[in-house]
Amino acid sequence: MIYSHQLRKYLARFSLSVVLLADLVITQKTPPAFAQTVNSSIGNPVTFSCNDSEATIKDKNGPRVVNGNTAIYIGYQQVSSNNKNPVTIRFNSGIKSWCRTDYETTNDDGTGYGLYWDGGNVLYGVYSSTGSQTGNDFRRFATGRWLTSYGYGGGAKVAVIARINPANGQVDYATFLTSKKPTDGKTNSLLVQNLSWNDTNLTLTVQAQSWWTPRRTNTSAMNCTGSSPYQYTAVFTGDLTKVNSAFAPTCN
Repeated sequence: MIYSHQLRKYLARFSLSVVLLADLVITQKTPPAFAQTVNSSIGNPVTFSCNDSEATIKDKNGPRVVNGNTAIYIGYQQVSSNNKNPVTIRFNSGIKSWCRTDYETTNDDGTGYGLYWDGGNVLYGVYSSTGSQTGNDFRRFATGRWLTSYGYGGGAKVAVIARINPANGQVDYATFLTSKKPTDGKTNSLLVQNLSWNDTNLTLTVQAQSWWTPRRTNTSAMNCTGSSPYQYTAVFTGDLTKVNSAFAPTCN
């Protein structure tokens, strides 16, 4: 009898513990996931349209910047067999906020392949250009900036840096970033590899590969030795009107 009574008490305590444990498991909240932040992204351009979902664009593994539930993607649209136009799009929690395909709509074979975003008001896009064509291109945003056009020649792929309003995708201003052949003055290729922002000095540092030859702060061609491409670093004022410093090893 004593043994039976003790067993019933033990079973009762065990049952209560199981109920309390189950209640704890049911009511315990899942810890919140850490908000993702990606400030800078440079990569191979990918193609997408304004009608694509965020999941579709994200699966292409192209350049994107992220702050919490907001993401901005950059790439291009194949508008003809031999012509690409850049595209930039923003999503908030998977819902399209804006999409811009009007930055460059000429026969220039342009793409978007880089972004920097501080998560607030500072957003830059990196685009490619292969020459000046009739129509709307980044020249209309580059008036009064460091380098106002592609320059002399065509075919070589150069960069365009654009300051963008993250609220609506409007380009505020832009500058071309190219190299220059000292022999004939023709524009030569330049590929941006990294962007970084200094919030104290309000400067944008651009690291790039420059083929013969990089430009000085006054836009003239450097004198270089050795073979190209050269590792080139240019520090722009935030408004893209000036380059405060420009450096490339074996160049001056």
